[in-house]
Amino acid sequence: MENLAANLSELRSRGFRALVDALGWADAVRFLRQFEPGVGNYTEERDSILPDWDAGTLARKAVEVGSRKPCRTDDSCADR
Repeated sequence: MENLAANLSELRSRGFRALVDALGWADAVRFLRQFEPGVGNYTEERDSILPDWDAGTLARKAVEVGSRKPCRTDDSCADR
């Protein structure tokens, strides 16, 4: 087994080198860009967007949605 990286900087460097060797530089960068931390606070945003339902309400709503007639192109589904 190879030696473990001595510190986080070395680990990042060796990890990126492994990605470049396997994927090429451009695809290695594209792969890493998928994992950017982003901005904002997901928990606060989620709480402001989603309704404050308990488990029972969520289950009832799921049953309601599951029992609806499917929309067709000639039907109006704007009320859903």
